[in-house]
Amino acid sequence: MLTITTLATLFVAGLAFCVASIVYVYRYRGTLRYAGFGEYVRKGWPIFSPLNCLLYLATDRKAKRPIMDVDDFPDLQPLRDNWEVIREEALQLYQQGTFDRTNDPDNKAYYDIGFRTFFKYGWSKFYLKWYGYTHASARELCPRTVELVGRTKSVNGAMFSILPPGSKLTRHLDPVACSLRFHLGLSTPNDDRCFINVDDQIYSWRDGEALLFDETYLHHAHNDAEEPRLILMCDVERPMSLWGRFVNFFNKLALRMSVVPNTEADRRGLANALFSTLAPLLARSKALKQRNKALYRLVKWSVNLSLAFIVLALVGGGLYGVYRLIDWALTAG
Repeated sequence: MLTITTLATLFVAGLAFCVASIVYVYRYRGTLRYAGFGEYVRKGWPIFSPLNCLLYLATDRKAKRPIMDVDDFPDLQPLRDNWEVIREEALQLYQQGTFDRTNDPDNKAYYDIGFRTFFKYGWSKFYLKWYGYTHASARELCPRTVELVGRTKSVNGAMFSILPPGSKLTRHLDPVACSLRFHLGLSTPNDDRCFINVDDQIYSWRDGEALLFDETYLHHAHNDAEEPRLILMCDVERPMSLWGRFVNFFNKLALRMSVVPNTEADRRGLANALFSTLAPLLARSKALKQRNKALYRLVKWSVNLSLAFIVLALVGGGLYGVYRLIDWALTAG
């Protein structure tokens, strides 16, 4: 069994690693800096920095930069080769108004814990697959794309994404370094005014061209052109060592709870159900912003922290499993 002294040493070492991870992400990772510690707390999710740093250490060299060479990921080539087939189905959904329906507050699809802040800028989406679940609505409405995505083993999640003319996504990043982000241009303005900035590197979408980047770097997007930007957006397996994949297994289990339906035909994850209950309360609380900013912030952060702790509880359970495994190995030895 692990002794009290050993446990105390592990605790101190773990605490030191947590502090060092938070400082590293805030001050040293990447080129773009946060405007201040307040922005880091609001957008950088420092609570996840220690876990992310473990995943960064386990990541293969080819993926240790903000924007990667897509050619280093041959598993994605069939998607790139069939971009016109994918575009045809995506445009049909767009022309039928499907994206507008998933962006309707009366639709369960609106309560998306992962992309909840994007809707106010005009962004919308249609899910194809999400961490172990393929959407029934996608099987029906875009079967060829679903088949292509399903054959691409490295894709954990996939959706079509629209960024309308004149819209933007402000500076943000994904909280957990579970995957890499893949963009495949389908129907874009083909204009430099429609772009994404990833850690101060600018990329403009083009039809049939692909981008692969680490979404845990600060990034933002603008569409200042006259046409909408329609892309296929995928979460791609982060290439890592064996122990990194083991830790990431628990992240992916947690993300299975965040399945968001497109229509009533689709399954609804627990996180979506909880968020659909909490979000209206948060929306109504915004009336407090004018009367009592302190109380408004309390309600807002209570909701955000509740969502964060749901994920942390699942990941923590997995890490406790790692501890028990280590303890068993030491005892057996």
